Amino acid sequence: MEIRELLSNEYEMALQLAWTVFQEYEGPDYSEQGIKSFYDSLHDTEYIKRLRIYGAFEHTKLIGILATRSNGNHIALFFVDGKYHRKGIGKQLFEKVCLDNSSGNMTVNSSPFAVKVYHHLGFIDSDIEQVTDGLRYTPMIYRLKKDN
Repeated sequence: MEIRELLSNEYEMALQLAWTVFQEYEGPDYSEQGIKSFYDSLHDTEYIKRLRIYGAFEHTKLIGILATRSNGNHIALFFVDGKYHRKGIGKQLFEKVCLDNSSGNMTVNSSPFAVKVYHHLGFIDSDIEQVTDGLRYTPMIYRLKKDN
């Protein structure tokens, strides 16, 4: 398996993977407004330009993505093809992204489906579940470096 930062011409493939996985695993937890908000974010070119997207490839097939924003300090998108869940692909993507984080902290607004995944990676809740534009999420933080 290869884990690497995607080239801009590979972003469309990554966004399609995110949308497909979202519909299967996340969408059932959201209202129509939340689904539309997520879809719109995937088609907001100014927002997408601010992302740094990493991909996991099995041969030439993209099977997982993790996108960050805010100089690598916030996870914006994190999706793995359902056929590859529980195989360590998400963990490998996360470890790669952590190597490129210089602040020592990583935040995420986790969907209800992914809360357990983020807890498994070492994130802790930083607030209670919230809803914005129909999107349900739990703010979380991960400390990459120990404070001295």
